[in-house]
Amino acid sequence: MNIILLGPPGAGKGTQAHRLTEHHGMRQLSTGDMLRAAVKAQTPVGIKAKEVMDRGELVSDEIVSALIDAELEAMGDDVGAIFDGYPRTAAQAEQLDGILGKHNRALDHVIELEVDVDALVKRITGRFSCANCGALYHNTANPPEKEGVCDQCGGTEFKRRPDDNEETVRTRMDEYRRKTAPILPIYEERGIVTRVDGMGEIDDVTTAIESVIAPA
Repeated sequence: MNIILLGPPGAGKGTQAHRLTEHHGMRQLSTGDMLRAAVKAQTPVGIKAKEVMDRGELVSDEIVSALIDAELEAMGDDVGAIFDGYPRTAAQAEQLDGILGKHNRALDHVIELEVDVDALVKRITGRFSCANCGALYHNTANPPEKEGVCDQCGGTEFKRRPDDNEETVRTRMDEYRRKTAPILPIYEERGIVTRVDGMGEIDDVTTAIESVIAPA
């Protein structure tokens, strides 16, 4: 099975992709992770990508597609793929069709985790962690049992990610909409797009996704 998992930062896409890899033996193909791995391993594609990034330029569709192609080649036919962060444009969607066809694959589902922007802002801006042990907390959903004291290590210093602020979250949402707008109609015409409520409990979101990819 081959699926595209869509959703803005904070929608829980990473969590759900991880569960899919565990439950179905699928491989999550995150272009960002793959790019960093290729650069570190100094593969031919990685070397080319590093040259581009060192010049301060964006990595081309050609390089990203080469990463996807190489990963599918290494995976084997019996492993399903979860495409995360790719495709982002209509041109990339067309290239993905060609790559999948080369490996005798086809897209089965495009699943978008829908979110409420205001609720997502509260979810993300409320996150913080223990500066000592890294334990994760949330202002309202998961605060420490004793205010100002970490449940895990007793630390009293906490930190928040600098980009976990309302302006950044809303900018990310706008960017996500711009990037997904060109590709969703392509897959809607094929009848393979399903939207799932990404604001529910994690288990409920998983159940909804499972009902799409493995209906009873």
